[in-house]
Amino acid sequence: MKTTGGETKIQKPKTKRGKRALQAREPKLVEDPKRALILFGGKTSQVTKDVLSDLHKLKTAGDSVKYTRKNDDVRPFEAGGDTNLEHFSQKTDSSLFALGNHSKKRPHNIILGRFFDHRLHDVLELGVDRYKGIKEFAKAATAVQLGNKPCFVFVGEGFENNPDLRVAKSLLLDFFRGRQIDAINLKGLSQVIFIMATGKQLLFRQYAIAFKKSGAQVPRTELAEIGPKLDFTIRRSRAAPEELQTQSMKQPKVEKKKEKNVGYDSLEGKVGRIYMPKQDLNSMALNKMKGLKRERQTLAADAAEKKAKLATAADAD
Repeated sequence: MKTTGGETKIQKPKTKRGKRALQAREPKLVEDPKRALILFGGKTSQVTKDVLSDLHKLKTAGDSVKYTRKNDDVRPFEAGGDTNLEHFSQKTDSSLFALGNHSKKRPHNIILGRFFDHRLHDVLELGVDRYKGIKEFAKAATAVQLGNKPCFVFVGEGFENNPDLRVAKSLLLDFFRGRQIDAINLKGLSQVIFIMATGKQLLFRQYAIAFKKSGAQVPRTELAEIGPKLDFTIRRSRAAPEELQTQSMKQPKVEKKKEKNVGYDSLEGKVGRIYMPKQDLNSMALNKMKGLKRERQTLAADAAEKKAKLATAADAD
């Protein structure tokens, strides 16, 4: 896409490599795992750094990129403050980000957001009121294996009614859901992420699942808190522009392969047609009925008797 004199022109790729790169960015039925970009603002507190480090640990290996330098120009809620952020997104191929900063007006600030086509989609600003890191749950945290998919529990009517909480729910699901799969083994369920909404507060908890013997087919489950333990306050949010939202929800068309000799009937459903060559039933070795066997025996006896009569008549002449 190229902008000249206020007009936007779409440039077609000139090489096969460029065409493949554009095809890789097109919508897919099964999307690639979403990578998160973790970075610091101009000024950060120790609480903010620890929270971002824990968020980085919660993402599976390879699905998170962490920048340790300060970024004064990254301000997603201000005009022009998202330019460097979108550049970092394109550089690291990230579709999620978590930005930490700290100021007197907004202490211990965490900003979560998403990209679509490396353009800023929606943003949510959270304030950390209470924090207990993963390090303080060291023994329980060893029970969780890396790469396992968590269960999500959202408690509160606000997740359905409040627009800020709807954005928060969607963002948190995208952030921690991991890779998209069709089925999961019961033993792979090793953690639960519990999020509760009370007013403008979000309570974030994570628990490890332990399966115990119960004497029945279904095991008894026990939960142990593994951290991080976070209490957030929603400060600001910005929904995606309507045009960008429409583009992000677009799904690719699935072209079904045409099946030969297959039709559909309103009563029988799927009906198939089979083409067979012409067959001679008289020359085929088929299982005959017993009644037919007797008929053949009588015909053979009659033919033998007729042949014998003809032979005796010939001898008499």
